[in-house]
Formats: sequence, structure tokens, C-alpha cells
Amino acid sequence: MNSSYASSPQFPYNKHRGPHPGVLAIVHILLFAASLILLGILSHGAEYPRPFGPLEAAQKTFLRFSDAFRINAFFQFASAIPLGLFTAAVCSRLRFLGVNVTGVSIAFFGGTAASIFFLLSGLCGWILSQPAIAGDLVVMHAIQLLGFGGGGIAFTAALGLLMAGVSVPCLFGKYTPRWVAWLGLVLAGIAELSVITLIVPQFVWLLPIVRFPSFIWMVGTGFTLIKKRPEPVNS
Repeated sequence: MNSSYASSPQFPYNKHRGPHPGVLAIVHILLFAASLILLGILSHGAEYPRPFGPLEAAQKTFLRFSDAFRINAFFQFASAIPLGLFTAAVCSRLRFLGVNVTGVSIAFFGGTAASIFFLLSGLCGWILSQPAIAGDLVVMHAIQLLGFGGGGIAFTAALGLLMAGVSVPCLFGKYTPRWVAWLGLVLAGIAELSVITLIVPQFVWLLPIVRFPSFIWMVGTGFTLIKKRPEPVNS
């Protein structure tokens, strides 16, 4: 019975099934963009409180625009979910294509960790939108640093593992265009270098260099990663 089922045209699939990683990438980007745009509109363009900036100014901003930061946190939290699904979809497709290398597992770990760190950052933003928390300067700064560390440094380092783990097999196996794979590798290198921010805060400028171009990599990978197994070459 099992052999007859396995030989049926429907099994195994000759084309990968599952959520489209390109669509998931776009959903992630749109939700993240919404978090920034709505924060800018609702806070009337107020400067985002920097974790290494004046604490009193940050406290004043959090207290004055608590609703804006609450909405920002909601969309940031929401954007982490399609990122995790993107990771699962891409890694599943690579395994479907027969890529049985450690890089796929590294990518899954990195993407899952990045999603979790971004969820944590969104929760920290929500906590900071509570007046009782923002009113205590010491607690506010601790939550602010945790949110920045999770959604900034840790997220970027984990995202670099996702990009490297996917890009290496795609480069050698030609599962995506070469420029997409090379973009992922370059960004992955910068992402891991950005961890120096923990020691030298001036390296914080590396974070947006990775974050925003990574959108191009995600969309490029999501829409160009092949779905069907390559046809075997007959000798």
C-alpha cells in the first residue's frame, strides 16, 4: 500500500509546496515600514530616543508620545512573525532541493533567533510605552538598552547567520542569481562585524547598513530561489 502511494503522481512532489518566501519578505518589510512611518507621524517627527543619548530627553519623548511607541511596538512585533516564516520557507525549500549541508541548519538557527530577538525588541518597546515604566529613569534605560541590544545588535548578528547559511549553498548550487548570493554574503560579514558595537558604541552605524539592504536580499532570495528539483542529467 505504501509503495503504491509513493509511486502515485502526487507523491513525492516535483515542486516545493508552502508559503511563498518572497511574499513573506514583502509582508515583513511592509509591517516594519509601517512601524517607522506611524511612529514618525504620531510623534510629529520627534527624534527617536537613542540608547546612548541623554536619558532625560529620552524619558520625555517616551512619556509624551506613549501611544505612538505602543503602536510602533505592535507593528515591530508583528513584523517578526513573517521573518520567522520566511526562514522556515527558505530552509524547507533548500532541503527539498537536496541541499543537505550544515549551512541550512545555520540559516534556520539564525533566522529563528533573529525573529525571536525582534519579538523581544517589540515587547520592550511596548513596555516603554507604559508611563509607570518610562517614569522611572533607571528602569526605562535598562529596558531601552535591552530592546536595542535585542532588536539591534543581536538581531543583526542572527540575521547575518541566516543570510550566510542560505547564500553559500545558493552560490555554489546556483539556486539564486549570483548577485543575490554575493549580496547576502557581504551583508553577513558586515552583520557579524557589527557585534563590535557591544564594545565600541561608535560601530552602531553598521546596523542600518545591514538592516535595510537585507530587505533587497530577502525579496531577491524569496522570488528567485528555484522551486523544482533540477532534472537529472542522463549519461
